[in-house]
Amino acid sequence: MLLELFTKLTYWLSAAPHIAIVASFVWGILSILLSPCHLSSIPLIVGFISERRDMTVPKALGLSTLFATGILITIGLIGLITAAIGRMAGDIGGYGNYIVAVIFFLVGLHLLGVIPMPWSGASSQSQKKGWLAAFLLGLIFGIALGPCTFAYMAPVLGVTFKVASTNFIYATALLLAYGIGHCSVIIIAGTSTKWVQSYLNWSESSKSTMIIKKICGILVILGGIYLIWIA
Repeated sequence: MLLELFTKLTYWLSAAPHIAIVASFVWGILSILLSPCHLSSIPLIVGFISERRDMTVPKALGLSTLFATGILITIGLIGLITAAIGRMAGDIGGYGNYIVAVIFFLVGLHLLGVIPMPWSGASSQSQKKGWLAAFLLGLIFGIALGPCTFAYMAPVLGVTFKVASTNFIYATALLLAYGIGHCSVIIIAGTSTKWVQSYLNWSESSKSTMIIKKICGILVILGGIYLIWIA
């Protein structure tokens, strides 16, 4: 089933531009849903948002978007740097995984209530730090995603490089569609978390919220362990 889907998407990438752009968008979505590396971003952003105080759906949307944007920026920079030095796109070795794993452990322990973080609390200063923290988490998380991301991007990049010399706008549209698809899953996951909380009128101290935070904390720590295992 999946193999057939991949085959069709690869074929559609070489079809008419409007079909290829849709296929690139779907590739971006699949790069999250079918990759253990990328899936760990879901409990990370869900846990981050669920523990924020005085959070609204628009704020959750903003934080999720900042997190996803940070990931894309880092992936883009890593791709350019590794390509420039002649290494496989996104291949930065195992050190990046170790760095991100440490961050995962810290965030996971915070969600479990073991250690505090600077963005915790309801003060305006903490809220400002929370916006910066979401963006920085995305930047750092993107470090470990290089090999995973470029493996899924390979079909899109192949078509992009092929058409870039003759139609740069089309090539850019393909990459943009992939990026939007990639980010959309993260943004929807983070935003829907706060929407559900608002709908059910959960408070910061409610039992359900605390359970979600702890589950996300465990999943984030497991994500860190996985990053070390594949390093």
